[in-house]
Amino acid sequence: MAETKTSKKKAAKKDGNTYAIVQTGGKQYKVSVDQTIEVELLNAKEKTKVELDQVLLVSDGKKVTVGTPTVEGAKVVAEVMGNGKGDKVTVFKYKHKVRYRRMKGHRQAYTALAIKEIVC
Repeated sequence: MAETKTSKKKAAKKDGNTYAIVQTGGKQYKVSVDQTIEVELLNAKEKTKVELDQVLLVSDGKKVTVGTPTVEGAKVVAEVMGNGKGDKVTVFKYKHKVRYRRMKGHRQAYTALAIKEIVC
């Protein structure tokens, strides 16, 4: 029997060599299956599926596909684990001899994602 080429997209296997680089929230993340990452706050409810379609690079351990600028037809499927706030960052401005002091704090909001599969 002769094999025919199909245009079906294949899901990445769960091995340590498969990874993808995705862009979300203005930042780039290297992700692999069964990994948990914290990204900029997304408008998604907990326990819902999210598709990250801005995939810049996909590697299956043997072949690396680099996008121009994104890989055509590739996506990363993730599940929202929850939203939260990061550690507090304190900004303190001070000028000596003139009694100038300003203190400000900031906590960045994030969404925790569990990567379920990489489709290339």
